[in-house]
Amino acid sequence: MKRRSFHLALVALALSACSRGSGKDKPLRVVSLSPSTTETMFAIGAGGLLVGRSRYCDYPKEAEALPVVGGYADPNVEAIIALAPTLVVGARGPAGPVLEEGLRAHGIDTFFPETESLDGITSMVEELGRRVGHEAEAKRVARGIEDKRKALAALVAGRPKKRVLFVFDASPIVVAGPGSFPDELVRLAGGENVITRGGAYPTIGLEHLLALDPDVLLDGASDMRSTKTLRERVENAPGWRELRAVQKGQIRVVGSDVLRPGPRIGDGLFAVARAIHGDSLAPPP
Repeated sequence: MKRRSFHLALVALALSACSRGSGKDKPLRVVSLSPSTTETMFAIGAGGLLVGRSRYCDYPKEAEALPVVGGYADPNVEAIIALAPTLVVGARGPAGPVLEEGLRAHGIDTFFPETESLDGITSMVEELGRRVGHEAEAKRVARGIEDKRKALAALVAGRPKKRVLFVFDASPIVVAGPGSFPDELVRLAGGENVITRGGAYPTIGLEHLLALDPDVLLDGASDMRSTKTLRERVENAPGWRELRAVQKGQIRVVGSDVLRPGPRIGDGLFAVARAIHGDSLAPPP
């Protein structure tokens, strides 16, 4: 029912938009529907152009003062229109092309790029900078991400590759697979993802987990649905407690905040590397 109402709202907005012109001749007013694009706007010095955000956009602190227009998957189209934006941005998500088409029909430009890779993130930063007139600052931020990637590559070169399982839920067991963004981060951080098939975020069984027996478990679940850490959930659980990583205390939390696909992802990459290697790898200043 919610999905049907969302589509009907967009149709109504499109029909009422015929007399609207392009936003190109108006002062820039930007609504951001994802934390990554909100962070990017502030990082490139364009935070003052924002007039609205999603409920999940909580960084930097200044973003919390902006009006909320719903969530990432359930944006409130009427609330967006009421803010009279000239540009709506966000990571590509569940709302899909229907949202973009409805907003464009209402005379509002949109930018919803793919950010499921480090290259995709730097491209997003640079293109967003171009669209809001902060190209130089955006190039500086993108260059900083790339510099941290290169610095980490030099630090982990020659280290033994630890076998890693990136876990997002323990019941059922949901993990990072090939083609996912966490899979790329593990590889760039000098680890080897033990999941080599099954899609980007497969669900695996306990027997499969035991057969994999990774060196390190990365906990990507603790700050999501569960109030317990992965360690607390599995250290005495049947099957899990047989894993070498559990027995040796090699379960390490990777906070999702620094893994957001935005301007802080260079630091997030180092956070993954520290979790894998268990030492004080630090990014350049």
